[in-house]
Amino acid sequence: MTTVATETAFAVATEAAATDRIEVLAEGAWAPVCDLERLAPGRGVAALLPDGRQAAVFRDHLDRIHAIANRDPFTGAYVLSRGLLGSTADGRVYVASPLLKQRFDLVTGECLDDESVRIVVHPTRLSPA
Repeated sequence: MTTVATETAFAVATEAAATDRIEVLAEGAWAPVCDLERLAPGRGVAALLPDGRQAAVFRDHLDRIHAIANRDPFTGAYVLSRGLLGSTADGRVYVASPLLKQRFDLVTGECLDDESVRIVVHPTRLSPA
């Protein structure tokens, strides 16, 4: 089953086939990242996009697929894919940078610790492999 998220920028993997492929929208084209079965819930993976940028792709505990910029804006290091996933009391899913621990909302890209900082969020989808 193919699921495309348009309004919320994430795909939902709940009813997807294990062989479905995760794709990220970058520069107007869908770029393949990996097979869904290779991304465990609560984990992230780094992906090199066709335009040379890096994305951090996550599968959260509700089986939603998120993609954000992999570059930590506070340090300049490409490490967000290695961050820890969590959620706020009101249900906002975030990744905490493994370096300085700033938290970034996976839906909006907003830094939960500094409202003036925001990272790019990439739409995702699942497509048959």
